[in-house]
Amino acid sequence: MLIGRRSLLTGSVVGGAAALRAATQLGIPGPFRGRVVSVQHPGSIMAGKYQREAVRAMMRKGMMELTGAPSSTEAWRMFFQPGDVVGIKLNPVGQPHLISAPEVFQEIVEGLKEAGVRPRDIVAYERFRTLFLSAGFDKWLPEGVRWSSATEKYAASQLDMDGYDRDQYMEMALVPAKEDPRDPHVRRSYVARFLTKEVNKVVNLGVLKHHQSAGVTIALKNLSHGFVNNVARSHLSTSNNACGMFIPTVVDLPVFRQKVVLNIIDGIKAAYHGGPGGKVVKYLWDHKTLYFATDPVAVDKIGWGVLDDKRAQVGMPPIALAPADDDSLYVRMQPEHVEIAGALGLGESDESKIELKSFRLL
Repeated sequence: MLIGRRSLLTGSVVGGAAALRAATQLGIPGPFRGRVVSVQHPGSIMAGKYQREAVRAMMRKGMMELTGAPSSTEAWRMFFQPGDVVGIKLNPVGQPHLISAPEVFQEIVEGLKEAGVRPRDIVAYERFRTLFLSAGFDKWLPEGVRWSSATEKYAASQLDMDGYDRDQYMEMALVPAKEDPRDPHVRRSYVARFLTKEVNKVVNLGVLKHHQSAGVTIALKNLSHGFVNNVARSHLSTSNNACGMFIPTVVDLPVFRQKVVLNIIDGIKAAYHGGPGGKVVKYLWDHKTLYFATDPVAVDKIGWGVLDDKRAQVGMPPIALAPADDDSLYVRMQPEHVEIAGALGLGESDESKIELKSFRLL
């Protein structure tokens, strides 16, 4: 049964046995292609502060409804088991206004522990060490949980190789004018060794927000621009913008398809314009919703619609048609990366084929 984007359901449509069989097909788009679960809780944020008990209830409900499992523990066990080394991809870019929240991260850790994953085998990750620290992520990691990064700090060239795997990369004929296009190195984006060598599974913890060049940054972009180097070439100027193809081409690499097993999107706070950085403060709203999916394309398509709905409420044009303005400088944003990712088989981008299960907790 196909469920509309605004429908409310109260029950699970997948039996535990079927879900257990499906769970053997981990990776992108995963065992639940086209399925997105949204869980809203009006008490999830109060006076700007996340409420841990509400987040815990949302996490449990979302995982059970995504998988059809009879308990939260069984839901987590469909994806993870003792011996797994699990990376959790954080998002620090909108600091201090809109970044991965400790309450959501800590509940993911609790779920992994329920599945038997040891704290020392859970690793928080952000590409840049300095961004990780300036976001304060290191200050609220649960005891025993490690953290890692691929490189020290943002640089204009982004061609350093210290934390990257020379054997795994995405090649695209897209180079800055100052670089030699005959040099293979500048035509490639190499994958972080963290992903290729250090973990066997990844939880993608994205946030729900607008992005000036990509249109939206939810699940797919959190992966494409968080796990490879040489990404500045994807949006070199306000008119030289290639995010539409760059994002799905990176996520199409086998290592992403194999290791990214779960997407949890924090929409408790969200931003409908001005993203991804400091300008979001003018466009924040309390959406009070978490999203769950194995399919990053489907959850991005739903999130894109949520942002467009909010924009319509305040009299702004949809992302795909919006012109540049003072808080979004690119000539044209490229949310089509979501549909291109669908064409590559990374998930379901046809909204008529997306099953959205929406719940409101009290």
